[in-house]
Amino acid sequence: MGSHPQPSRAALEPFATLDPAALAGLPASSPLTVRSAALSAQYLYLGTGGGKLLLFTLDTPSPTFLRILPIGPTRPVSAILPLPSVARVLILADGLLLLADPLLSRPVRRLGSLRNVAAVAARAPEASDHTSCSLAVSVGKKLLLVDLTLHEADELEVQTRDISLVEGVKALAWAGDAVFVGTASGYSLFTTTSQAQGAEIFTLPESSRLPRVKPLSGGEEVMLLVDNVGVVVDRSGHPVGSSFVFNSAPECIAEVFPYIVVAGDSKVDVYRRRNGAHLQTIPHAKAGPGVLIVASDDTRTGGELVVIATAYKVFCYHKVLAVEQIKALLRRKSYGEAISLLQEFEADGEISKDMISFVHAQLGFLMFFDLRFEDAVNHFLLSETMQPAEIFPFIMRDPNHWSDLVPRKRYWGLHAPPKPLEEVIDDGLVTLQQALFLKKAGVDTVVDEDFLSNPPSRADLLELAIRNIIRYLCSCREKSLSSPEMEGVDTLLMYLYRALHLVDDMEKLASCQNSCIVEELESLLDDSGHLRTLAFLYGSKGMCSKALGIWRILARNYSTGLWKDRASLSETDSPESSVDKMSGEEIAAIEASKILQASSDQDLVLEHLGWVFASC
Repeated sequence: MGSHPQPSRAALEPFATLDPAALAGLPASSPLTVRSAALSAQYLYLGTGGGKLLLFTLDTPSPTFLRILPIGPTRPVSAILPLPSVARVLILADGLLLLADPLLSRPVRRLGSLRNVAAVAARAPEASDHTSCSLAVSVGKKLLLVDLTLHEADELEVQTRDISLVEGVKALAWAGDAVFVGTASGYSLFTTTSQAQGAEIFTLPESSRLPRVKPLSGGEEVMLLVDNVGVVVDRSGHPVGSSFVFNSAPECIAEVFPYIVVAGDSKVDVYRRRNGAHLQTIPHAKAGPGVLIVASDDTRTGGELVVIATAYKVFCYHKVLAVEQIKALLRRKSYGEAISLLQEFEADGEISKDMISFVHAQLGFLMFFDLRFEDAVNHFLLSETMQPAEIFPFIMRDPNHWSDLVPRKRYWGLHAPPKPLEEVIDDGLVTLQQALFLKKAGVDTVVDEDFLSNPPSRADLLELAIRNIIRYLCSCREKSLSSPEMEGVDTLLMYLYRALHLVDDMEKLASCQNSCIVEELESLLDDSGHLRTLAFLYGSKGMCSKALGIWRILARNYSTGLWKDRASLSETDSPESSVDKMSGEEIAAIEASKILQASSDQDLVLEHLGWVFASC
C-alpha cells in the first residue's frame, strides 16, 4: 500500500469553516486554542487549551454554536470521547477523567478518584448494548478496566478493576475483548477477560516517534503506527493485508469509511481504506501551538463528516458522493480512473447495483461518441438496466417504426443525444482533426493518443461500429424483452447484417425463430438481391406462397445460367457464403420441399410439386 500517485479527485469537500472563539462570543483578549475534537452524530465537541469544552451542531448547512462548558483554566482538554450508550461525554483534562452530559447542560463530574491518567480508550458499543460501555485507562503502572452502566433517573454505575501492570503507556485502543497498548518500546495486546500478561505484537526502534494506535472498521481492526507506516492488525494482533505508507508521519488519524484521513506536516492526506491508495491532499497552514487535528464519528462506520482543526479554526468536510466522484472523472474523460473507482466503490458497497448499471451505460455512450466502439459495447453489456431501444437511433434515423420505444434518458448529460452512426463518426473525425491541430500547437487534449498517432479511416470506423452494435443486439436477443423491443432488435440486426454483406448471418437469422417485421425488410432484401434471405424470412413467418415463389425463381435462374451456381464460385467471388457442392437449383428445390411437406394447402402443393421434383 505504498503507491501514492498524484491526487486526481476530491474524496472530501469542505462545507463550512468555524471560528470557535467568535461563534462562542469570546473577546479577542481571551484567545481560544483548540487542543482536541470529537464528532458524535450531528454534534461537534472542541476541547481547548484553556480548559473549556465547546459544543456545535453540524446538522444544518451552517453549523451552529450551542454551548460552552468551563472545566478549569488550568486543565487543557487533551481528549474527548463521546459515549452515546451511557449518555455521557468523557473528557481527559490535565490527567483527570471528567464526565459531561451530551448537551453540556450540567457541570462536569469527576470519574472516580483517578489522577495522572496517561491514556484512555472506549470500547466500540455492541449493537444490542444501549446502556453500558467499557473504558481502558492507563494510570501510572496500571492498566484498568472501567465499566459504566446507565440506570434509571440518569444514574451511572461505575465499576473498576485492574487488567495488568504496564509502564510507560502512551496510547490505547480497543478491539473486541482486546486492548492494544503502545509504549515507547513497542506494542502489546491485553485481554479484558483475564489478567494474563500482555502479548507483545512487535517492538519499536529506539529512533521511532511516539506510538499511536487507531481503531478501524468500528473496532474490528486497529492501526499501529511506526513513524510513517501504519500496520493494520485484527483483534488478535495479526497483520491484515498490506501496511499503509503515509507521505509523512501522522500526528492524528481519523476514519470515515471508505477513507483513512491523516493529519501531519501542515497538511491532511486522504487514503483509500481498502488498498492504501493516496487520493487527496488538503493543505492547512498550522497556526499557533498544538498539532493539526482530524476527527470523525468513531462510534459509527457510516459517518459522512470529518473536521480538521488548527489552533484557532475548524474546517468541516463531508464525503463527496461516489457518483459525484465518478461523474467528475467522466467529465475529464478519465475513463480508466472512473472504471477503477467504480470497481472500488462496488467492492466497498458504496454504490448501488442500479447505479453501477447506470454508470456503465453512461461510460458506454461517452466512449461511443469518442469512437471507441468496442469498449462502449463492453460497458453497454455490463449495464443491467440499459434498454436495447437506446441503441436504435444509432441505426435508423427518427422517426421510424420504433421511435416511441426509445427512452428519453439523458443520464448525466455528458454526451450528445444518439444520432445515426455516420453522423457520430463524421463528428468524431472532426474532433480528432481539431485535437491533432491543437497538439501540434502544443495544447493538451483529452482525445485518445492512439487515435491521434494512427487516425482510423471512416470506412474502418463504420465497419467497427456496426460489428459491435451487432454484438450488442445479439446479446439482447437472449434477454426477456417485450414483443416491440424484440421486433426492433431482430429487424435492425438484419439491417446491420445486410450493411456488411454478412449473408450467412442474414440467412441464419431469417430461417430461425425471429421477430423481424417483414414489411420493414422485404423491399430492402429484394432490392439488394438477397432473395434467399427473403425466402427464408417468408418461410419462418408462415408466408409459404411467397417463400415458394422465390425458391422457384431461384431454381429457374440457376438452371438457365442466369445466376452462377453458388457451388462453382470461389469463396472470394461468391456474393453469398459458400455452400456444399450441391447446386443452387437443388438447394432451392430442397428448401421448397421442406415447406411443402409442412403445408396442408393442397392447391399450393400441386402448384409447386412439379418444379420441385424436376429440380431434385
